[in-house]
Amino acid sequence: MMFTAGNTERSILHLDLDTFFVSVERLKNSRLVGKPVIIGGMSDRGVVSSCSYEARKYGVNSGMPMKMAKNMCPEAITIRGDMEAYTGYSDIITDIIAERSPLYEKSSIDEHYIDISGMDRFYGCMKWSHELRRYIIKETGLPVSAGLSINKTVSKIATGEAKPNGEIRVNQRQVLCFLDPLSINKIPMIGTKTYHILRSMGISTIYTLRSIPAELLERLMGKNGIEIWKRANGIDTTPVIGYSQQKSISTEHTLEKDTTDTEMLKQLLISMVEKNAYELREQEKLTSCVTVKIRYSNFDTHTIQKRIPYTAFDHVLIEVSKELFNRLYQRRMRIRLIGVRFSCLVRGVQQLDIFDDTPEKVSLYMAIDNMRRRFGQNAVLRAAGVMTSAEREKKVLKQLENTAREQQMIEDRLYKYAI
Repeated sequence: MMFTAGNTERSILHLDLDTFFVSVERLKNSRLVGKPVIIGGMSDRGVVSSCSYEARKYGVNSGMPMKMAKNMCPEAITIRGDMEAYTGYSDIITDIIAERSPLYEKSSIDEHYIDISGMDRFYGCMKWSHELRRYIIKETGLPVSAGLSINKTVSKIATGEAKPNGEIRVNQRQVLCFLDPLSINKIPMIGTKTYHILRSMGISTIYTLRSIPAELLERLMGKNGIEIWKRANGIDTTPVIGYSQQKSISTEHTLEKDTTDTEMLKQLLISMVEKNAYELREQEKLTSCVTVKIRYSNFDTHTIQKRIPYTAFDHVLIEVSKELFNRLYQRRMRIRLIGVRFSCLVRGVQQLDIFDDTPEKVSLYMAIDNMRRRFGQNAVLRAAGVMTSAEREKKVLKQLENTAREQQMIEDRLYKYAI
């Protein structure tokens, strides 16, 4: 399916790697081609992270409990997944896009938006998009679908209609004709809850949705109602955000007193990781690089970093940060500053890192984050990141002992000089 080209104010290309995790596994093992494949946590309490089109025919979907998926498709081949391999291929594709694109946004591990507005005057947006897509396929062997249109919403919907491994252009004149017959769940911001609310009102197609007065949707859903109405009408002014716009999220802490107390330093590190990870999830971002920094009492500063599969989960980032601290702190000299930084950020959500995580764990993170939004960021903290009452008492006693010792030293010196 291909729409004719036309002059538009903006030209936004959306690229999506089809069943990305499954496609990478098929590159590694060609015997998986054409067979139902499910990737995710291997236990019955695990969650489906990705599945092939063959498995989807049985009703299997991402986010579904693994036990349910296996019951629906007993002959499926289940694979735990290899996030390092997926991250590696994602980086290769991002590098290809970065070399050739004027402005691009990496919205998740397997999706990119590219703003090629104005290119029709020189080369042709559709021709350029087609050649980029073919080059990615040639270089990686991975299937890629593409949608080209006037904004991010329509181009993403077009990509969905182009799957598997196809490309569609929707020019400005054809936007409404293209959107009208599609189901409302094709609009990216309509989730399961909103979908059921709209369906209960008898709204099933985008045409019906856009025909409803915007004021009615606003009364029903607030500001989101207006945004949904706009997108149903093909209106989306969201810009393509440059991939390097925010390079990292970091926190540093200078100690009141230099110390070699590694347990206290690790507690502080954990609390900083929690803070940064919460900020990642609030911004719907993931990190693939963790850096730990220490500054010794003589002001020597050292850092160490590690590339990891994309994640925004505390428990993953804490373990990596503690490992880096143990590798970095070798001199047994007092430390005056400690810091942690998450970099190589992409837009995305936690579902990209659920091979070992159960639905309960994902729900727990959501509940904790909701409590932090309501009652403040420090409303819920890990026990490992804060001192217990006994530890605080011990610290106070130690400080009092040090003060008494210093006072005694001063008195001894005064007495000596008095003699």
